Amino acid sequence: MPRFQAVLFDFFGTLTRPVQRGAGHRTTAELLGCPPDTFVEVLDRSFYERASGRFGSAESTLRWVCEQAGVRPQEDALRAAVASRHRAVRADTRLRDDAVPTLRALRTRGMRTGLISDCTHELPAFLPELAVDSLLDVRIFSIQLGCCKPDTALYLAACARLGLHPDDCLYVGDGGSQELTGAQRAGMSAVRLAAPDLVDHLVFNVDAGWAGRALGTLGEVLDVVEEATEPVPVPS
Repeated sequence: MPRFQAVLFDFFGTLTRPVQRGAGHRTTAELLGCPPDTFVEVLDRSFYERASGRFGSAESTLRWVCEQAGVRPQEDALRAAVASRHRAVRADTRLRDDAVPTLRALRTRGMRTGLISDCTHELPAFLPELAVDSLLDVRIFSIQLGCCKPDTALYLAACARLGLHPDDCLYVGDGGSQELTGAQRAGMSAVRLAAPDLVDHLVFNVDAGWAGRALGTLGEVLDVVEEATEPVPVPS
């Protein structure tokens, strides 16, 4: 039996290229009548609260962001900003070239695949548009579960939906949100994607002390899986 039966991935920075906020976020701020720098500052400091769904719907969340920035937009402007933010996050999201080939190769080997993402309302809405979606057996979103990494509830929810034990699963992430430590605490094996381009990635609460295995490309996950299936030599 293979050592791993499933590989679970982080999304932003792992299945995608590095994320930086593009011009669309400035447009969203302007629709709200909010200074762009202030808008981004509030987004940054409230990420985990927003990603755990603390403020309710996408519209309610943006209303809260505006209150923190000292502005009170009209309802039509707020609705337009919700749509603008969706477009902005979608525009910032570009799959890695090896994301789809890696997922396909894993599934060809009989592996289950899944996603565990700290995210706000936008990702669950546009993920079905992306080529990776049909290659995932399970999708766990913090915004829907009500907690963020490294909370073990996220990892255990993925296992439960797959019908697997944590030690059947390999977790792959860039290390944001102390996700690798969280995966290990949940009972999974974990490896870090340390692709050179991640130096430019927008990330919070990095697993700075991670001393486990690191991969230079997403495709190297296949090596990890294959190594785990090799028989252990029996001493003669």
